[in-house]
Amino acid sequence: MGFILDGLDTETYDRNYSDRELLARIVAYFKPYAGQMSVVGVTLALNSIASSAGPIIIAKAIGIMGQDPSAQNALLLAGAVLVWGVLAWVFNLVRQWFSARVIGDVVLKLREDVFEATIGLDLSFYDEHPTGKIVSRVTSDTQDFSTVADLSMSLFSQVLLVVVLTIYLMTISVPLTLLLVVMTPFVVAMALSFRRIARRVTQNARRVTATINAQIQESVSGIVVAKSFRQERAIYDTFNENNRLGFKTGIQRGLTLNTIFPLVGGSQGIGIAILVFAGALASQDGLITPDEWYLFMLSVGFYWWPMVNISSFWSQFQDGLSAAERAFALIDAEPKVIQEGSEPVDALGGRIEFRDLCLTYTGDEVVLPSFSLAIQPGETVALVGHTGAGKSSLARMVTRFYEFQAGEILIDGRDIRSFDLQSYRRHVGLVPQVPFLFSGSVMENIRYGRPDATDDEVCSAAQRISEGEWLAALPDGLDTDVGERGANLSMGQRQLVALARVLLKNPPIFILDEATASVDPFTETQIQDGLEMIMRDRTAIIIAHRLSTVKHADRIIVMDHGEIIEEGTHDGLMVQGGHYAELYNTYFRHQSLEYVESFGGQP
Repeated sequence: MGFILDGLDTETYDRNYSDRELLARIVAYFKPYAGQMSVVGVTLALNSIASSAGPIIIAKAIGIMGQDPSAQNALLLAGAVLVWGVLAWVFNLVRQWFSARVIGDVVLKLREDVFEATIGLDLSFYDEHPTGKIVSRVTSDTQDFSTVADLSMSLFSQVLLVVVLTIYLMTISVPLTLLLVVMTPFVVAMALSFRRIARRVTQNARRVTATINAQIQESVSGIVVAKSFRQERAIYDTFNENNRLGFKTGIQRGLTLNTIFPLVGGSQGIGIAILVFAGALASQDGLITPDEWYLFMLSVGFYWWPMVNISSFWSQFQDGLSAAERAFALIDAEPKVIQEGSEPVDALGGRIEFRDLCLTYTGDEVVLPSFSLAIQPGETVALVGHTGAGKSSLARMVTRFYEFQAGEILIDGRDIRSFDLQSYRRHVGLVPQVPFLFSGSVMENIRYGRPDATDDEVCSAAQRISEGEWLAALPDGLDTDVGERGANLSMGQRQLVALARVLLKNPPIFILDEATASVDPFTETQIQDGLEMIMRDRTAIIIAHRLSTVKHADRIIVMDHGEIIEEGTHDGLMVQGGHYAELYNTYFRHQSLEYVESFGGQP
């Protein structure tokens, strides 16, 4: 089995919970439904009694019919069996209805908790863990958690059935019943011996399923790139490899969980042989009549079946516990962004100050060694520098998406870690490098920043971006369906929607990570007009890729390996002839020439 177990990776936030810890947390989810669970318990008990009455009546019927095989007795016995059968069906129906409702409510609550914990984690968590694996825990594992509840109720029913049958067998022969009870722990111990390996193989199967989900999600999301480079076969080969691994773990899981039934069945045969031998000796010595011996052995058959279910319970139970363990591990995943306070933020002036800021993404990768910078209210600061200079990292820390290891970030003189995050983020507007749009209309995506905004307010914000000219290119205006991830719109149109969304939100602090994707000059002009509208009278941090944005900034910060190497205006930095001038001549100047030539002008 090790060839599969050793080939699978666990997530860094995975934890090993004991059965006692898991059961305690599971019970906590069922506590609010104590009343309904009581109904389930009562109907379980009644159903067990009614079910066990069937074999007892049949056993008695054999003895009665052996002494007086009349039609009247046969009719009465058949009626008794029918009545008890109907009662068992009714009790079971009530139990199933309440059980389904309780399990549904518990799974609903667990899934809500898992999803709430997931969206509460910081962005670094999503950088480290594939989306498909997270989705698998939120959906598949929470659903499979119901196995725990269903098996628990089944166990309770089987235990009651065994208790009733044991009491009845005592009335036939105490010695033989005690012998049967003495053999029972050996069967239970055999089943329990599979507990740990059952947990391991079920965890393995779930990890493989999560890996497959992650790979499918990544493949579908990147299908355009895959087709562009003719990598469909490579994607299929990767899927096929993961799928075969899933097949192997599935076979391993099935063999492990199902091995217990043949073993218990074999031990059952040995136990029956011992009871037959002991019963024969007891009958020979006159301790039990042949009829009683026969009735006893007939009832033992009904006793062993629930015992088989009980014995295999722990092995099957591990499947549900594995699902619960993965769900609880996601709930218990600790965020790296830690707020030291929860002060409300009613209004912000917009002054931002970085003091000796240190940021590392991993233990060895230092992004910002000791960064200091003050940005005044209403000032527009453009960050420029080569890839890896630390520009995006600053934006992510201002929004509190990432945690810094040393130093301070002050907003209006207050430590950013002292804010209530939800309250603070209402005052920060962010347009990421690749704007994300949700399925729906353009209007719905603009309103996303302010769900309570009226249609008129949404229209006003959209019209203020480049005087609304960009709306004419949309087939249905603000009612245009953007498609999945905004696929129905061009990259420039997505940026304009994102800008309108921020403008509607009207935050005092604006952060823009300009997209590197090429847009046509006309759309770029519209985007620039939108930027000027948004940056007016608010503090703005721009990770600049466009010359037009850089030249309009109040101050340009030139970064290299997490440090400020130059700062000033465009004209002042060009006069210095330093790193910025080199960037301008190798990148921004070339961009400016392309822009002018596209309009047929002269550089």
